[in-house]
Amino acid sequence: MKLILSTALLLLSSHALAETIFVTLEKDNALAVVDPSAGKLLKTVPLGQRPRGIVLSKDQHHLYIAESADHPIQVVNIHSSKVIGKLPSGEDPETFAMNASGDYLYVSNEDDSQVTVVDINTAQVIKEIPVGVEPEAVTVSPDEKWVVSASEATNMVHWINRKTLEVEDNTLVDPRPRGLSFTADSSQLWVTSEMGGTVSILDVASRQLIKKISFHIPGVTGASIQPVGVLIDDARKWTLVALGPANRVALINAQTLEVEKYFLVGQRVWNLAFSPDQSHVYTTNGMSNDISIIDMESLKVTKSIAVGRYPWGLVVKP
Repeated sequence: MKLILSTALLLLSSHALAETIFVTLEKDNALAVVDPSAGKLLKTVPLGQRPRGIVLSKDQHHLYIAESADHPIQVVNIHSSKVIGKLPSGEDPETFAMNASGDYLYVSNEDDSQVTVVDINTAQVIKEIPVGVEPEAVTVSPDEKWVVSASEATNMVHWINRKTLEVEDNTLVDPRPRGLSFTADSSQLWVTSEMGGTVSILDVASRQLIKKISFHIPGVTGASIQPVGVLIDDARKWTLVALGPANRVALINAQTLEVEKYFLVGQRVWNLAFSPDQSHVYTTNGMSNDISIIDMESLKVTKSIAVGRYPWGLVVKP
């Protein structure tokens, strides 16, 4: 019995230690490596200027990191923590998305009002797609039918056919769209609007609005409620929305489409990521220089971990 218990504890410990969070630090020009189970920063890796968007490769051996001031997307080996290559990206890359197959990146170029399509395997630009003014958020539907780009100044969502790489439709949303997330079945797209203070839920088949959600937090002014990052679990039970300077993450019932709770996290919460089993959510808090951990079983914030100056993007490796 003691042997079985010890083995079980060892397996649990190994699983916990295996999970690692990688966080881009916009003002430190670095990458933070965090152990969430121990609640500590493991190390900080120097990068280029203003790292923001970050994506984990399909084989989980590399990180792709956008450096907005230097323009390339750097390729970082997870095991050595060294930059081993670069991918073309167009001007001022900030955010980008990878398709489910893991062979293409779709990069928002804010200054050029376009989305750049990059073949990861050949490190070549396949196409530059004109979109609205100041595109930032970009995502790919799980079924890989759509690449969607949101333009902040145009207040539009642009629907790009992933096969033809042509814009097929546009949907007007509230001012300054900043975050995009598809449901796991690709039937809905959730869009946050930073200046509108709302989240729009769009029907993918018709590209039309299903519902618009606003947020009301006692003691917090409407001007401080600025929705940015958005995350939906695979079961479509919960949607979480980072509310920027409100220092809250909203918990929305993804079935009833009603706000059920607000989590108090760090200052200027920006982006969100699930743990591999979706039992926890991690947030980047830009002004308090930390990340928060939300336990999705107890629905409580359990921990904050200092990581460095202006944490922006994050990914979680099992």
